[in-house]
Amino acid sequence: MRAIDVHAHPSTQAMEDTLQPFREAMLTYYRVTTPVRTEEEMAEDFRALDLKTILVAIDAETETGAPACTNDYVASLVKQFPDTFIGAFGSVDPWKGKMAIAEAERCVNELGLMGLKFAPNMQGFRPNNRRFYPLWETISGLGVPIQLHTGTTGLGAGTPGGAGVRLDYSRPIPYIDDLAADFPGLTIIACHPSWPFQEEMLAVLLHKGNVYNELSGWMPKYFPESLAREVNGRLQDKFMFGSDYPALSPERWLTEFEERYKPEVVEKVFYKNAIRILDLDIKA
Repeated sequence: MRAIDVHAHPSTQAMEDTLQPFREAMLTYYRVTTPVRTEEEMAEDFRALDLKTILVAIDAETETGAPACTNDYVASLVKQFPDTFIGAFGSVDPWKGKMAIAEAERCVNELGLMGLKFAPNMQGFRPNNRRFYPLWETISGLGVPIQLHTGTTGLGAGTPGGAGVRLDYSRPIPYIDDLAADFPGLTIIACHPSWPFQEEMLAVLLHKGNVYNELSGWMPKYFPESLAREVNGRLQDKFMFGSDYPALSPERWLTEFEERYKPEVVEKVFYKNAIRILDLDIKA
């Protein structure tokens, strides 16, 4: 096993339908073409790189009107390709209230998903809004982590008004900082380098013991200097590898990271930190 990718999206038609409102802007932003894959082709993409992968679902139906890439779907991929997909983070639309809470419970108790992923800018909500606290209480009680998108996004990038996507919703302070303080038993994984709020993210990582960061969505050569310094230094136990596949190439990400960081840091970010933080039953 070369690495554990903790943040990969299906490259199949199911995710294509979910991201359709943003597809053209994302292709321009990431400067890639991402042909729709079959489930087997997608699994082979990771298998060929000797990666163990954690998939991510998306439900932003209230905000975008697009159908969800469902929790049942990502759970089925884990069952179908257990050699490659070692788990998945489900997704619930926080605006669905009691339905979201019930779905979060079903994700963990029935589908066996390892946590829940949220994209506040895509789902259109501020995580520290008290109306959503019953959801956070439920997830904390389930004993599973959450992922929260931070920083800028390719969703709507370059379009008039950014397709209505608000970058403020993905600030580490106050949103992640508030949740970490109010739910100290909840493990929070911040997704992506958090530019243009990078210093906020580093401050939260340093201050809150229940907050971690996965580095998907940015190639390592573009990491802000302050982030690169902390990855290689005092916060090296806080970071994990994620690709944001299919938007970015896992192979290119891994190669760029290996070229820039100390060998012991490479081991931690590639797999050791993920095994510890996510309590994975995997031998390195």
